[in-house]
Amino acid sequence: MTETGKRLVEELDEQGVEYVFGYPGGRAIEILDHVPEADVEMVRPRDEREASVMAEMHGRLTGNPGVLAGQGPWIGSLGAIGQMEGKLASSPMVVITEASERGDYSTLAPYQQARGDYGGLDLPSALDAYTKENWFPRSPTETVRSLQLAFKHATAGRPGPTAIILDGDAVTEEMPEDPIPPVWDGHDQVQNWESRPAREDVQTAITALSEADRPVIIAGNGVHAADAYDQLETVAEATDAVVTTSYLGKSTFPETHDLAAGVIGSFGHEGANQVVSEADVLLVVGCRMNPMDTNWQSPEFIRPDEQTIIHADIDTRNAGWVYPADVALIGDAAQSLDDLAANLPESAGNDWARDRAAAAQESFYAPRCESDASPIKPQRAVKEIETVVDSETIVTADSGNNRFWLLNYLQTPDTGTYYGSGGVGAMGWATPAAVSAAITTEKDVIAVAGDGGFTMTMTSVETAVENGVAPTFVVLNDTSLGMVRQMQHEAGDIAGVEFHDTDFVKAAEAFGAEATRAVTPAELGDALAEGTSADVPFVIDVRIDRDEEMVESLQSSFYKEVGGLHE
Repeated sequence: MTETGKRLVEELDEQGVEYVFGYPGGRAIEILDHVPEADVEMVRPRDEREASVMAEMHGRLTGNPGVLAGQGPWIGSLGAIGQMEGKLASSPMVVITEASERGDYSTLAPYQQARGDYGGLDLPSALDAYTKENWFPRSPTETVRSLQLAFKHATAGRPGPTAIILDGDAVTEEMPEDPIPPVWDGHDQVQNWESRPAREDVQTAITALSEADRPVIIAGNGVHAADAYDQLETVAEATDAVVTTSYLGKSTFPETHDLAAGVIGSFGHEGANQVVSEADVLLVVGCRMNPMDTNWQSPEFIRPDEQTIIHADIDTRNAGWVYPADVALIGDAAQSLDDLAANLPESAGNDWARDRAAAAQESFYAPRCESDASPIKPQRAVKEIETVVDSETIVTADSGNNRFWLLNYLQTPDTGTYYGSGGVGAMGWATPAAVSAAITTEKDVIAVAGDGGFTMTMTSVETAVENGVAPTFVVLNDTSLGMVRQMQHEAGDIAGVEFHDTDFVKAAEAFGAEATRAVTPAELGDALAEGTSADVPFVIDVRIDRDEEMVESLQSSFYKEVGGLHE
């Protein structure tokens, strides 16, 4: 007979898990005790929040569930950040946690008990809020089967996080040799099949695209999730459709392509927003069309009474959720785009798209992108970052002003080169996400965060040192919560927005990284060149002009029309 904990680790091997991101504690130790004997590698950052983001980013990049493990009260609180991002950004994750129930003493409210009994915490209810599904097995057989189901559900349909809660004897007892009900082979049990849209819906969409004079595609995060980059480009070129993206969809299409127009939304590119408003046919692929994407439903932006809307999504609930769709393509984004490409007539095309996209791409530039001022203009800082970003680079973007400067002025050269915190939009996401990306891939990785977000999770720099990876961390430092500070009507009317000047160079060096400070564009350029060629993590403390107003500079005309800041 096999210990249940050991059997669970064998299941991780069966599922091809490369890394477990987590923090030892509680009954999670029953599993982590066997990890050193397996092919699975443990990545232990300094807390569960960072581990959860690392697992979420691993799932987002690979399409395979990132595994998060740790003690229940902390996975359910600190570790909620990555799970919330995963649920809303469609990143597959499997969370292995536990209830700290202390066996038969659970009803007496032992320390840290999280089974939901009186006197303790209710971890299952917490997980209900931000996982697709979760299981609370009470026997070894249920525990192993639940882990298999967690992997299956994490990638079924729209991807997302799932969880199992280890409990008492269910993980400490030995696994029966002939369990009832039977536990099947993990490979056979954990399979999913791609769905494809109905043939008549595909034909309706093809007719609309073929007859369009001004077709525009809105590509969302679902294209990332389905790895449908090639299919998107094929359909765009076959129909001469201008391609825009949502915030989370940035880098689903190379922004240097002659059909690319940029990012839509309230703080997106004015050129991209105008293109969408001019379209006669809109093909929306893997995008929920949330209020930020739609300029808070500005009546002049998207007009379903005048425009034909084709909405492709893995979840039928998302198609036509915000705007009535003329036809929906329900299925995997890659499959839906493949079906379109295979049936489009050779005559599809127009004389509008490429000239219109070229004009829209002017929004990637502003005069301040060339400013030599010190402190550094954020627009110029992004353009300096752009010079070291190629097809083998991944940029991770945090929340706040830094994300919007990046969205607008970083013109991504290839697919899969930019990922942002935009599911739930947590500050502190970019730094651990970059460490995860560096561990998961062999690409150069650049994290960009404000000083507020970087400080939240800067211990991830040490995790990078420990794991022998070398991301570059760019801190756009204005010694404040810049986006909130700029919402003030006058200085000092919002509490808590100012920070004292932290020496990030000393902090980074204390973690074992290299670091420097840049106060001029030339210094930033030199620092980026040094950082991206370093063989250890490299932190750049970039002093930016805190008086550059993000909203004033980037607010779209459609967003302004509906009254401005809803964020």
